Amino acid sequence: MTKNKVAVITGVTGQDGGYLSKLLLEKGYKVVGIARRSSVKTTERLSLLKILDHSNFELAEGDVSDAHSINSIITKHQPDEVYNLAAQSHVHTSFEQPGYTWGVNANGCLFMLEAIRNYCPTARFYQASTSEMFGVNHSSRRFDDISHTYYQDEATAFAPTSPYAVSKLAAHHTVQTYRRAYGLHASCGILFNHESELRGEAFVTRKITQWVASLVDEVATTNGYCEPLTQVDDLTFSEDMKIHLGNIEACRDWGHAEDYVRAMWLMLQQETPDDYVIATGETRSVLDFVCAAFRAVGWNDDPAVVRSYIYIDAKFYRPSEVEFLLGDPGKAKARLGWESEISFSQ
Repeated sequence: MTKNKVAVITGVTGQDGGYLSKLLLEKGYKVVGIARRSSVKTTERLSLLKILDHSNFELAEGDVSDAHSINSIITKHQPDEVYNLAAQSHVHTSFEQPGYTWGVNANGCLFMLEAIRNYCPTARFYQASTSEMFGVNHSSRRFDDISHTYYQDEATAFAPTSPYAVSKLAAHHTVQTYRRAYGLHASCGILFNHESELRGEAFVTRKITQWVASLVDEVATTNGYCEPLTQVDDLTFSEDMKIHLGNIEACRDWGHAEDYVRAMWLMLQQETPDDYVIATGETRSVLDFVCAAFRAVGWNDDPAVVRSYIYIDAKFYRPSEVEFLLGDPGKAKARLGWESEISFSQ
């Protein structure tokens, strides 16, 4: 009888941890999810995906910033694959809590690699890197004598502009160092923004969709039914009812988390470890995302109209802004056979 592969996932209670657990369980793995102890419930995503009651799933208490707990889990379970998804992943928060962000993101990755090196050196390791590491840098590709297309790929120089991005870049380079120095099968996925219904409420995409949903409810309460809303005058619309956003011209390459966890798994199935950009190859502004949310509920999605519902709030600007992200996933497509399947409109 063939033994099930064992995968350890840190950050299992997050969006990606939930979808990755679901994928691996469907492939017959035994999944050990590491979660920090909390006095409040943090397993809602796992419950929604019906992970917690699965016979091949085990929830283990641990913290990537505590080397002892990580050593114990790796020693006990002797995993075939380890996915490090644990992070303080909110950019704005990283400016308020830089030390905590570094401890989880940079030290946490180091502790995971040390545990694997010392106690389970055959395990394959995945590190969740981020497009924020590119900062303001991009590459360009000339198509004719006039126009350029700007993008980021594996060859684009990193220029992090936040404590979050700096800590993630430190982890990224640590993985590369351990790969070269100790021969570990360790890969990094440079993931661009990826969203889903399980995305945390502090992130702008979820903030937008929840606000639109609450506005639908407000219209229904006011009018007795939900009809297309084309003008601010359709209901009494005060400033506090508007959505408060920062830089609505900032552009991001948005994909879906279910597609991206599939890329994580594919990286660890390769004979040789490597680093890959995972992205859709398309970019849109925050304003475009608000317009798409209006369109999804049948409202007027004209940007001039949509802007009437937005309050530009200085407190949501970052001290250092990343204006443009667009990933080129060509390497992942060629070597992993991966490409995004869920479109932006879907």
